[in-house]
Amino acid sequence: MLHHDLARALQDLSVLALPVLLAITSHEAAHGIVAYWLGDDTAYRQGRVSLNPMRHLDPFGTIVLPILLYLTVGFLFGFAKPVPTNAGRLRSPRRDMVLVALAGPAMNIGLAVLSAALVYVAVRLPSVARPWAIDVLQTSVSINLVLAVFNLLPLPPLDGSHVISSLLPRPLAIRYASFGRYGILIVLALFFIVPQLTVRLGMNFDPFTWLIAGPAEWLYGLIWRAVGLA
Repeated sequence: MLHHDLARALQDLSVLALPVLLAITSHEAAHGIVAYWLGDDTAYRQGRVSLNPMRHLDPFGTIVLPILLYLTVGFLFGFAKPVPTNAGRLRSPRRDMVLVALAGPAMNIGLAVLSAALVYVAVRLPSVARPWAIDVLQTSVSINLVLAVFNLLPLPPLDGSHVISSLLPRPLAIRYASFGRYGILIVLALFFIVPQLTVRLGMNFDPFTWLIAGPAEWLYGLIWRAVGLA
């Protein structure tokens, strides 16, 4: 019985952990690949243009935060070390920084579409592997969409903030980017502290639902309809 419970727990963990690792690793690698195409080889020289998760592991974002989220809200989510980009090496810094920033979320949306399409393959697997494979692919769609939407928030140092910075006059862009040092604290306050405070005040306002889960759910339905599985 104990062996069965352990096997089930490992299976459940793999359904969550595999999509998360692939999503965050591909996200960061995409930044490095596009930067390299546009003239900046900083990430390439540091070995960050890679699908090896160890190259992108962040102790807090890849380990602590996912465990914390899983134990508190039952959802697994995280992020990796940001890929370094030297705007001065890009051929057209303002334009190319937008492309580099959008590469990560675009990769996640692409992986979500690919995962949904691969369900057509998963349903033809042997019965022993079919349920697990379908669960992994469905989870991959959700995780990748949440990661894409999260990173598009205009909050330094997330990808959305780099898009905004590229559109602002340089003095404003520098001041705006300076908030990046507080980025993690703002995220924790927004998605953990604010919901707790609003519950105590009888308001029950959850920024995660409004800013991330809602848009991700809309994209989720759109993708399943696009591949003909909804």
